[in-house]
Amino acid sequence: MSLLNETLEKIQPLNEEIMKKSKVRVDDLLKPVGSLGVLEEIAVQLSGISDEMFPDVSKKAMLVFCGDHGVFEEGVAAAPQEVTDLMAQMVVAGKSGVAVLCKQAGADVFVCDVGMISEIDPKSKILDKKIRKGTSNMRKGPAMTRDEAIASLEAGIDVAGRAIKNGYNILGTGEVGISNTTPSAAIFSAFSGVDPGELVGAGANLSEEKMVNKAQVIRDAITLNKPDKNDAIDVLAKVGGFEIGAMAGAMLAGASYKVPVLIDGFISTAAAAIAIALKPEVKGYLICSHASAERGAAFGSEFIGAKPFLNMGMRLGEGSGAAIAFNIVEAALYMNREMATYSDVGLGVV
Repeated sequence: MSLLNETLEKIQPLNEEIMKKSKVRVDDLLKPVGSLGVLEEIAVQLSGISDEMFPDVSKKAMLVFCGDHGVFEEGVAAAPQEVTDLMAQMVVAGKSGVAVLCKQAGADVFVCDVGMISEIDPKSKILDKKIRKGTSNMRKGPAMTRDEAIASLEAGIDVAGRAIKNGYNILGTGEVGISNTTPSAAIFSAFSGVDPGELVGAGANLSEEKMVNKAQVIRDAITLNKPDKNDAIDVLAKVGGFEIGAMAGAMLAGASYKVPVLIDGFISTAAAAIAIALKPEVKGYLICSHASAERGAAFGSEFIGAKPFLNMGMRLGEGSGAAIAFNIVEAALYMNREMATYSDVGLGVV
């Protein structure tokens, strides 16, 4: 049996029994019921994920997957493709947005190449899971083969699984890849039937004129490749990206090990759409960090039924929003574990 199938079979629904117990405790905390809002929801969700009232989420790992895209040649990105490699190096060096935000949150960052066009220096700290040097141009044919799509998912499963076995108990999903808002919009368009013009955004500061082109490129790719919305692997293969598949795999792995996984922005949400389509139960293990300012992000969150709890106008990607959210998730745990209850002080719930 393949690693993907083994992982899918291991994923179970959240533990409803302990969630009910956790909800009773959260409601009994020394505060008006519901007055700590999303923190209360996260605390209950963490219990259901882990089978524990007070799970440990102190050992944090941000998994940043990197890949390039053949569709770049269609003029869908403002930045040169070499920026993918540059930013991967900056993440490793601790100098990128996600790197410094993870440092503040006490999270370790792991960078993995699943499809950059550049060669990795053997001395680099970048993990080498390269499937090939960039996807194919989806406007001219499938972005990847079905086997490559599965390989991208399994790369993410492997990297996340190793992190969890090394003691990490909460994961964030990030990415680096010039042009990757294009396959992300294409994935949502393929799944939903929504016109790409409603989903494409500026990415790395793309002009309005080029956004019109970007939408048409996606329309052409979907018309040519005919991705099957009922087959998530087909959607990933036809119009996806290697780093998107890897993030989806990391989400599946987290669910299979009962470890929470933070969704970042638009691209990470597209990966979540793939993961949820493969195994609907995975949704319960995902925590949606922030409302990305990237056009299409609000639709993406709504499509997967996620409720971002941070809204700061961010659209950097890389995992930057998820990095900030590590702090919020840990705060929810502290709230549930450390606060006194009405029962402790001999009063009824207010």
